[in-house]
Amino acid sequence: MSNPEGRVLLVDDDPSLLRLLTLRLEGEGFVVLTADCAEAALEVLTKQDVEVVLSDLRMPGLDGMALFDEIARRNPGLPVILMTAHGSIPEAVAATQRGVFGFLTKPLDHTELRDILQQALHQSVPEQSDWRAAIISRSEQMETVLQQAQRVAQRDVSILITGASGTGKELLARAIHRASPRAEKPFVAINCGALPEHLLESELFGHTKGAFTGAVNEHNGLFREADGGTLFLDEIGDMPLPLQVKLLRALQERQIRPVGSSKTIPINVRVLSATHQDLQQAMSEGTFREDLYYRLNVVNLQLPPLEKRPEDIPLLARHALQQSAERHQVKATRFTDDAMQLLTTAKWPGNVRQLVNVVEQCVALTHGPVISASLVEQALAQDSSYWPTLTEARDQFERQYLVRVLQMTDGHVTRAAELAGRNRTDFYKLLKKHQLSAQQVTEDKEASE
Repeated sequence: MSNPEGRVLLVDDDPSLLRLLTLRLEGEGFVVLTADCAEAALEVLTKQDVEVVLSDLRMPGLDGMALFDEIARRNPGLPVILMTAHGSIPEAVAATQRGVFGFLTKPLDHTELRDILQQALHQSVPEQSDWRAAIISRSEQMETVLQQAQRVAQRDVSILITGASGTGKELLARAIHRASPRAEKPFVAINCGALPEHLLESELFGHTKGAFTGAVNEHNGLFREADGGTLFLDEIGDMPLPLQVKLLRALQERQIRPVGSSKTIPINVRVLSATHQDLQQAMSEGTFREDLYYRLNVVNLQLPPLEKRPEDIPLLARHALQQSAERHQVKATRFTDDAMQLLTTAKWPGNVRQLVNVVEQCVALTHGPVISASLVEQALAQDSSYWPTLTEARDQFERQYLVRVLQMTDGHVTRAAELAGRNRTDFYKLLKKHQLSAQQVTEDKEASE
């Protein structure tokens, strides 16, 4: 048995089956708690920590699905496996789409039961993991990332977090900070693409009084605000090249010089950074410094997009529903089966951020405790033009602009570059960045005419 300390809550209204399964599982090394109904199981969960729940589907009073819904509301990271003597493919599909970990048919196959319990124990999210409490997941991919994050949190090295927009890069950065020896010190975050160069420099490194027009007071800057703690540089790929030089010097020398000052100030800060951009490509194009990349990327943690972790969608949706209902003081408590199926099969280009926005819309529109499929459809339709981040919007506009200027010049790159106010070399770099070719744009235009 690979996990002899696994704690299982066994729920069934058949006393003989409870005894039989308890003996069998204890013989495998599991610690087994029992309950003869869903209500009793919920009482056990208020007093005992368990790592997986194995419950009958058909029981008097609350059935197995109702028990699962309540467990998912209270502890979305706790895996639930359902058993039934009336197993069917539709039931199994509906249960797993709602977030049930597994579905077994009686009489139980001993090997199948043992294997699925071991899988559930591997993916169980313990409630005592306070450092990662804000990250809702039971995905194996996410679990691998979180295990890596916990290990490197103990080492005072720079970490680069990569992944698409909306995957939770700042959440992971905050979790790393909480798991680190710096947890009691400040966590300070800034989006490097949100400020123009001169303001970003002042915000990071501080400035002296009178350093520039409007600098009526001395400003410490975020490096000094984060002293002893963690500084999180989001969208580091958007940092202007001149500031990249200054950041590199600060990381190498462990000291900064505020704008307008001739004195340097020692710093004690751990730097975490994140980007959705391909920094390897940015380095090849000369827009990101190679030496800074290797200074920031001592360890790389890559977050998977939501489409690669579909098993997390029900957990995230229910968590977002609970948070939104509490925030707006409404009584929305659950999704219908059809509504949850829509959520689990929808495309999520905006990842977790987009899912949370859709749930927020559902809560705002609901008049009762249950979110229906029609509400989800309405929210998805309204969110179909997913609102991009500033960086995404800028990239989208840039690509559309390049296509348009090439169409206007019939694919003549020199004339297109002149219209765009760029030299040919820079223009070709932009085409490469957006994976465009003059020939393809011209062919596409002709095909559409």
